[in-house]
This record gives sequence, structure tokens and C-alpha cells, in this order.
Amino acid sequence: MNQKDSVCQQKLMVTRDAVEVIQGKWRLPIVLALTFGSKRFGELQRDIADISPKMLSQELKALEENKIITRTMYDSMPVIVEYSLTPLGKSMNKMLEELLKWGVHFREEILGKQAVAKRS
Repeated sequence: MNQKDSVCQQKLMVTRDAVEVIQGKWRLPIVLALTFGSKRFGELQRDIADISPKMLSQELKALEENKIITRTMYDSMPVIVEYSLTPLGKSMNKMLEELLKWGVHFREEILGKQAVAKRS
């Protein structure tokens, strides 16, 4: 394998790892919600429309296992649990900003093309 192929394989491997961590419909919205600060389960559920409690719980567990978020339990009555981004999770900010910019561009392109197609 030459150096170019090796670099390509390396990039494919790390990209696959990253996509596996953020895959699915809900993980990035959860991370994005937590960029505004620590939140309790109910707050996350209110912030993220249409996510079921079961799905939110599963996705929080997966993000915690991948060290993207941390779960803090406070010794109080009732027990309070908060979720927040870890330093690794916070390191996603630049990627999220770029993804959001691209999402705006994508919507403009698609809506613009659909609007033109409807006039024809």
C-alpha cells in the first residue's frame, strides 16, 4: 500500500469512527442542546421536539459511553440528574457551527430549486 492509499484509509477510518458516535436522528440535537449549558432530562425532552423518553434515554447513554456527555447526580430530594458536555463534547463546537452553516446553505439551495420547479 502506498502512502496515498494509507492516508486515505486512515481518513476513512477516523471518519467512520466519528460518524458512528454522532449517527442517528437525535445525537447531534442532544449535543447542540447541551452547548447552551447543563440540562435535566425533562429540559432536553422539551428542547428536542418529538423525541420519546425511551429514545432520549438510549441516546444519552450512548453519548455518555462515548465520553461526549457526562451525567451528574446530585444528592438531593428528589434526586436531580443533569447532563452536560465533556471537554470532548465541547470540542465538537466548531464542527457543529460548520454543520449549521452548511444546513442553512442546503435549505436555501433546496428550497430555491423547489420554488423554481413549482413555478414551471
